[in-house]
Amino acid sequence: MGRGIYVEARVAAPMDRLWHATQDPDAHASWDLRFSSITHLPTPEGEPRRFRYDNRTVPFAPMTGVGISRGERHRPDGSCTSALRFSADSSLSPIASGDGYWRYVPDGAEIRFLTGYDYVPGWQGPTLDRVLVRPVIGWMTAWSFDRLRLWLDHGISPATSLRRTVTLWAARLTLAAVAVLAVPFLRLSPAVAAALALAALVVPSPVLVPRARRCLRRPPTGTRPTTPKIARDVDEAALDRARGQAQDLTSESPAPVSPPVPQEHIP
Repeated sequence: MGRGIYVEARVAAPMDRLWHATQDPDAHASWDLRFSSITHLPTPEGEPRRFRYDNRTVPFAPMTGVGISRGERHRPDGSCTSALRFSADSSLSPIASGDGYWRYVPDGAEIRFLTGYDYVPGWQGPTLDRVLVRPVIGWMTAWSFDRLRLWLDHGISPATSLRRTVTLWAARLTLAAVAVLAVPFLRLSPAVAAALALAALVVPSPVLVPRARRCLRRPPTGTRPTTPKIARDVDEAALDRARGQAQDLTSESPAPVSPPVPQEHIP
């Protein structure tokens, strides 16, 4: 594993809403860029919650996997925690396996919602992971956390946040292209055109559009994140059992039935 990923956002919504938005599989998948869908699997009593996930970011090449999680909704200090462990079953996944946690820490009128996780790189290997993939996954996590905050605190749905982001970046790229292409027509110096293009790309996003930089990427000064004790319940043995169950469910799925072949009419 490489350097772990840490992301923290401050959410003003009530704890119950934050817990539901992050623990309900459909709600979770709606705001988290790392998942396209999350489906709970049948879980034996006493076992961590089992689930299957997939990510369809790359067209025609879904990245799928199996995971387990356990949550602790009510703690003596008013905080909540959850821990998970997961493993990809797709060779296309940049994450082979990993584990992490979420903490929900009341702090005055807000909640510090934070995550820490690490993973074993997939097809890209450790070098490419360190310089490219891991920073991208960290950015996706932070952007998603701010998307969640806007949803719970300002009522901006995850779908609306995505549309606003796409529209904003289309406008940014258009303005940058116009600045470069207008050089011979407006007699702009290359330096001025480059400055205008750069400004179009780096001006901060409006306050109601998700922005990864609004989230902390390192623990606050004077604090040291610790893995919740419930992480011991989501061990590799429990994950192996979940993987075995997922494989059994897949093998038990009925094969598709081909439509009957029309019989040739014989007069």
